[in-house]
Amino acid sequence: MSAGVSTLPKPAARRLPRAPHWCRLLYQDYRRYRAAGESALGTIFLTQGFWASCVHRSFHALITSLPAGPLRSIAKWAGAVVQKVVEIVTGICIPNKTAVAGGLHFPRFGAIILSHGSIGENCTIEQNVTLGLAGRGEDRGQPTIGNRVFIGAGSMIVGKITVGDDAYIFPGSVVTRSVPPRAVVMGYPAKVVSYDGSFDWIAYDGMEDDAERRESLGKASRP
Repeated sequence: MSAGVSTLPKPAARRLPRAPHWCRLLYQDYRRYRAAGESALGTIFLTQGFWASCVHRSFHALITSLPAGPLRSIAKWAGAVVQKVVEIVTGICIPNKTAVAGGLHFPRFGAIILSHGSIGENCTIEQNVTLGLAGRGEDRGQPTIGNRVFIGAGSMIVGKITVGDDAYIFPGSVVTRSVPPRAVVMGYPAKVVSYDGSFDWIAYDGMEDDAERRESLGKASRP
């Protein structure tokens, strides 16, 4: 009989378990440092910004995954303590409530204070930056940062405003109004000086094939 083997059912393909979402976000953070020229060991053991991301990613995932109750309260307390230790060591404060997409990059560390708002994918934040709460009544809130935004050293972005995708915040700027996509802003108060965007300042894996970035790049220099 020659028909036996061909009629046997094919073995089911094994599916490898996917990494948790927070691990994938952290890997994106790691790859940003590698794209910037950091070595693998240097990123893990010598880069304070990556340490801050590790703590934030893990505790943010833990806290949001737990139902309201004693365990969640304990997780919040533990996260606050560890976050404070990281803040003392690195000078980077990322509240556990802050929603941060993948690819967060801190080229340098020190005096970086983020708000409870949200930060998009593949953003770069330099030293001495504050994202803060401001405003009154319905206008009171934190900034929302879009994708691929570069925030220069010494900048302050405050209030219930939005910084659009691919924007470039010039070092030392004070931003109190929403920033359009691809805008380059500078000064105190910050004003739009061009629409060249952050394209020359943000590097990440697959950026040349990123359809969203390519579309935005095609609109650069135009409001």
